Amino acid sequence: MIEIKNLSKKFQNERAINYKDMRFEDGKSYMLLGASGCGKSTLLNMIAGILSADSGEILIDGVDMLKKTQKEKDKFRIEKIGYIFQDFKLITEMTVMDNINILRLEGVNTSAADDILRRLEMYEKKNKKIKHLSGGERQRVAIARAIVKMPDIILADEPTGNLNFEIGEAVIRQLIEISKGKTLIAVTHDDRLGKYFDCTIDMNSMIGGGENA
Repeated sequence: MIEIKNLSKKFQNERAINYKDMRFEDGKSYMLLGASGCGKSTLLNMIAGILSADSGEILIDGVDMLKKTQKEKDKFRIEKIGYIFQDFKLITEMTVMDNINILRLEGVNTSAADDILRRLEMYEKKNKKIKHLSGGERQRVAIARAIVKMPDIILADEPTGNLNFEIGEAVIRQLIEISKGKTLIAVTHDDRLGKYFDCTIDMNSMIGGGENA
C-alpha cells in the first residue's frame, strides 16, 4: 500500500504544492486526472524517488520513503517500481530487445521479455530499431520495459499523451491487462479513459498550490 500524508513540494519561484492525503491499495489501478500543471507528474516522481518532497510522508508498505537516502530510493525504484515515461526514454538507434535488455546493467532479470512482448503484440518486432516503430508501438515497448522486472508498483506518466485517442485507448487496455495484480498509478488528462481503471482521482481537488507538472 502507498500512503501520501501531509505531502508538500516547492519549486524555485513557485508556491508550495500541498497534497491532500491519498491512499493507493495493492493490486488496484488508479488514474490521476487533471489539467497540465496540477501536480500529477510531480507526485509520480516523488513516489518514484526521482524528486524529493519538502515535507510530509510517502509510506510504501509502512516505510517512509522520504527518510531514505537517494541511493536507497534508487535501489527501491530499480527493484520494485516500473516507470513508464511520457517521452518513452527509448534509444532510437537500438532494437526493441536492446532497449529492454539494457536494464541488465542495473541487475534486472529480463528473461520474461519475450512473453511480455507477445502479450503486447510486439514480439514480431523485437529486432526492429525503435526509430522504425510508430508512436503506439514505442509506447508498448516502454510498457514492456517497465513490466519486465515484475515490479510491485507501476507508474505511468501520460502513457497516451503522444497518441491519438483510438491508439491510446488500445494501449491503456493492454496496460491495465498486463498490470493485473500490481499497483498501477497512471497520470492522464483524458477522462474518457477513466472507465478502464478501478479508481479515478481528480488531482485538481487534491492540491493546494500550483506548479509545473
